[in-house]
Amino acid sequence: MYRVWNFVTNYSLFLIGGAIVALIWANVSADSYHHFVEFVLIDDFFIGHLHVDELGHAHRTLTLHYLVNDVLMALFFAIAAKEVWEAVILKNGSLRGKKAATPLFATLGGMLGPIAVYLGLAMILGSETYSAVANGWAIPTATDIAFSYLVGRMVFGAGHPAVRFLLLLAIADDAAGLLILAIFYPSADLAPEWLFLSLGAAVGVFVLFNWLPRVRDRGNQLRPNSTFVRKMFSFWPYLIAGCLSWYGFQESGLHPALGLLPIVPTIPHADRAFGLFAEAEEHLHDLLNQIEHALKYPVEIILGLFGLLNAGVEFGSIGSATWLVLAGLLLGKPLGIFLFGWFAARPLGLGLPGGMRLVDLVVIGCVAAIGFTVSLFVASVAFDAGPVQDAAKMGALFSFGAAAIAIVAGKLLRVEKQDI
Repeated sequence: MYRVWNFVTNYSLFLIGGAIVALIWANVSADSYHHFVEFVLIDDFFIGHLHVDELGHAHRTLTLHYLVNDVLMALFFAIAAKEVWEAVILKNGSLRGKKAATPLFATLGGMLGPIAVYLGLAMILGSETYSAVANGWAIPTATDIAFSYLVGRMVFGAGHPAVRFLLLLAIADDAAGLLILAIFYPSADLAPEWLFLSLGAAVGVFVLFNWLPRVRDRGNQLRPNSTFVRKMFSFWPYLIAGCLSWYGFQESGLHPALGLLPIVPTIPHADRAFGLFAEAEEHLHDLLNQIEHALKYPVEIILGLFGLLNAGVEFGSIGSATWLVLAGLLLGKPLGIFLFGWFAARPLGLGLPGGMRLVDLVVIGCVAAIGFTVSLFVASVAFDAGPVQDAAKMGALFSFGAAAIAIVAGKLLRVEKQDI
C-alpha cells in the first residue's frame, strides 16, 4: 500500500489552519485583512505585479500576495510535477500502461463533467451572469490531493483499492490542471519569446550536469564524473536554472507559479517508481528525491500562508459563482467520474482494480469533489479581485461539504472498509 498519510496530514494541517484564520480575520476586520494580503514588500522591483501608468511606463510591485501565490507556490507545484513526472517516465510508474487507463478516463470525466455543469447552469442563469462567471470554468475541475485522500481513507479504509484509484485520479487531475493554468490563464499579455529563457535553462542544466556526466561514465560502474558533479555542485545548478525558468515564465505572461516545471524533468531521478508519495522514497538518494525531502517543511509553511492569503472571504460574498462552483464539483465530478469510469471499465473492457465495484466510482466522485487548494488558486487567477472572485472562492471553500456527502454515499452504497 502506498504510504502518503504523513505527507497529506502534515500539509493539510497548516493549510486548514491558515484558511480558518483567514476566514475569521476577513469577517471580523475585512480592511485590515486585505491590507495585510496586499502589503507591499518592494515597489518598483524586477518581480511582482505588473503595473503600466498613463504614460506607458511599466513597473512591478512585489506584494505579500504575489510572493506567496506566484513565487513560493512554484515549489508546491514542482513537488506535484515531480510525482507526475516519475509516475509517467519511470519503470512501474503509476501512470504507465493499462493499469492507469481507467483512472485516466475517470479523470477526464471528472474534468469535463464539472465544466459542463458550470457553464450549462451559467447559461441558464442568463447572458449577464454567464459573461461575468464564464472565465471560472476551470475552478470546479480541481481535486485537492491531500483532503480527498484523507476523506477517501475515512470512507474506504486505508487498504481499499479505491484509495489508490482516487489518489491516481487526483494526481492526474493536478497534472491536467497545470496544463489548463498554463494554456488558458496567462498572468499578462503573452510574450512567448521569453520562454526561450526557460527552455535554455532547462536544456543547459540537463546537458551540462546530468546528460554529459552520464555519457562520460558509460561502461564505468563507479560513475566518477556523475559522482564528482553531484558532490561538487549538488542542487545549485538546478536552483539557478529554476530561477531563470521562473523569470522566463513571469516575463512571458504564463503564470510564474508554473515556472519550475521545465526544470523538474532535468534533475537526476530514481530508475523506478515506488508509488505516488511512497514511503520507500524516503530512503532514495537520487537528487530529485533529496530535493523533495528538503522542501517538505518549507512547502508546509507555504501552504499555510497560501490558505491565509487566499481563503479570507467575507460570508456576504456568496453569489452565483459560489453555487456554480459547488454544482460543478458536487454534481459534475461524481457524474463525470462515474460515466467515464464505467465506459472505460465496461464498453472498452479496461476493467477496474480487483476488489472495486462500479458503484465505488460514485463514492470516489463525491470524494474528488473537494476542490479547495487548487480551486482557490484557479479562482485567484480566473477573476480579478472583487465580488466574483470572492464568490468563487467561497464555492471552493464550501466544497468541504463533499466530505460529508461522500461519507453518506459510502454508507448508502454499502462500501466495505478495508483497513489492511
